[in-house]
Amino acid sequence: MEEVEVPSYFVCPITLDVMRDPVTLPTSITYDRHAIHRWLRLAASCPLTKLPVLPDCEPTPNHTLSRLIRSWCALHRPDDAVDRTMNSAPADRARLAALVSRLADAKNKGPAREALAALRELRDVAAEGERGRELIAAVPGSADALLEVFVASATCAPDYAAAALDVISSLRLPERCLARAVDRDGAALVGALVSTLQGHSGSDADAASRARAAVLLADVTACMAPSRAASLPEQVFVEAVRLLRGDDGMGASTAMATKAALRVLAGATAHGRNRVKAAEAGAVAALVDLLLLVNGERRRAWCELALCALNRLCGCAEGRAALVAHGAGVAAVGAWVAGASMAASAKAVRVLRSIARHAATVAVVQEMAATGAVGKLCLVAASAPEEGRQWCDERTRKRARETLRLHARAWRSSPCLHPTLQALYPC
Repeated sequence: MEEVEVPSYFVCPITLDVMRDPVTLPTSITYDRHAIHRWLRLAASCPLTKLPVLPDCEPTPNHTLSRLIRSWCALHRPDDAVDRTMNSAPADRARLAALVSRLADAKNKGPAREALAALRELRDVAAEGERGRELIAAVPGSADALLEVFVASATCAPDYAAAALDVISSLRLPERCLARAVDRDGAALVGALVSTLQGHSGSDADAASRARAAVLLADVTACMAPSRAASLPEQVFVEAVRLLRGDDGMGASTAMATKAALRVLAGATAHGRNRVKAAEAGAVAALVDLLLLVNGERRRAWCELALCALNRLCGCAEGRAALVAHGAGVAAVGAWVAGASMAASAKAVRVLRSIARHAATVAVVQEMAATGAVGKLCLVAASAPEEGRQWCDERTRKRARETLRLHARAWRSSPCLHPTLQALYPC
């Protein structure tokens, strides 16, 4: 059969495919519903006109165009799944809207069997694939209802909260949605996530739920305003450290939870008050242990996050004291100076500079030379821009030279420094 050209007005401007469920924005441009909802979750503007679109805008169904597309598909593509999908989409949306409405009612009445059944049904729809997740996200108020239900049930109904968290995680909520939840009651949301992280049933389902809570906590803290982020409770850092240590039997969920914990520590310690809380929770020792254990190219991002957190923790006396008190703290950081990662090398040099400037006892100065950290600093300080492009930049070279000059008398003549490196020592 000869291929028939698809009319241009049947094609979605985003997907460039035949529209399954055409809807029209206030800008008068028509798109496929699932494509424009996905777009609006990330950018509050019309893709073609670039005009702003309100966050709570619900596109208008274009029934005339929908009928035309169905008729055309019946004539030219009788076996095409587009027609079946278009016929089922309105019913699916109505069913999902009813489920979300049941959740909104349960928020005021407390956990109920009917609401738990609705959550499980939403979870099943999300598990079907991207199409199901997009339909849930397209229901007005679905994300807000799920978050509110999770917060209300985290401490009193763990199963109920776990089901809500499962759906929330699958939807990959955009930053603006999380920011709205934080503005409503960020303290309650963080408290609910901490409560989930404290679960200790030992089951695989419990471990998966806690891993999802860790990821959501990292996302929530990342979108917080500085005033809120600077006042995170101490328990956030206690739970992040526990995830880093991996001593809670999370099994296959460990990798996801570890990265989320690193994101929490690296982001939250940008604020001074949080540095002391994290240091007192044992974050420095946990981060150093992670640097010692982690290897491989795919884990480089972990080390970069760990060094970022250590750099910020060394901005307070408690953090510096914890690092030098760790038997392998200086060595673990020094190993990443002049390494394969420019970001990691830059952070490692900054950590060593903080230690050399503010915590340099005689023993620490000797340890920096004995563990090879001083030698690595010499390599960075003496590298030419064209030679060191892969693992340091000019700012890092400058910091390395500053650090070496702080204790030049002790390090330049140290027997631990190879003669070749002594020749590279900055004047």
